[in-house]
Amino acid sequence: MTLSTTPQIEGHTIREYKGVVTGETIIGANAFRDFFAGIRDIVGGRAGSYEKVLREAKDTSMQEMMQRAQELGANAIVGIDIDYETIGANGSMLMVATSGTAVVI
Repeated sequence: MTLSTTPQIEGHTIREYKGVVTGETIIGANAFRDFFAGIRDIVGGRAGSYEKVLREAKDTSMQEMMQRAQELGANAIVGIDIDYETIGANGSMLMVATSGTAVVI
């Protein structure tokens, strides 16, 4: 599956538009990670546990979107957008939503 954030894929003609596809993932960030991320914020450096959770959530959401595109008979997704939001009490959950247009190239 070819993926692109642009509306076209250079060197390819879009032969058919299959429709909008999405993927959504919600992951809880536990108190242990919150505690250590807070310490890292105070002493500097990167919050590796949050980075890992963000990456996992994005990958899961992208996989879900690709699966939906394949079910429609697409072999590419163009115009991909990735959104990150915190939800729940005190922002205790992380939501990653991806969307794009499933196409045949």
